[in-house]
Amino acid sequence: MPAITLNQAKAHLNVTFDTDDALLADKLAAAKAWVSAYTAGDPDADAAPAPIREAVLQLTAHLYQNREASLVGVTAQELPFGFLDLLAPYRAWCFG
Repeated sequence: MPAITLNQAKAHLNVTFDTDDALLADKLAAAKAWVSAYTAGDPDADAAPAPIREAVLQLTAHLYQNREASLVGVTAQELPFGFLDLLAPYRAWCFG
């Protein structure tokens, strides 16, 4: 499978306008970097499994929909529900 694209992220979020493309591209890049660091793998690799690709899309959506570190009047989650469960089998453990 090719790299996760901006159009895939927009489809995942059901975003049909182009106004936020630059912002969404930054969120997608941040999500890919986070997942890459957590798994020590490339989420854009052809061999990346579906759960890793889904985790990138979920984290992109979370970052896009929750743009501030804290929110007033709502209960916020640190990471999307099930996100770490998707990545658990692929986590890179490092013991020093």
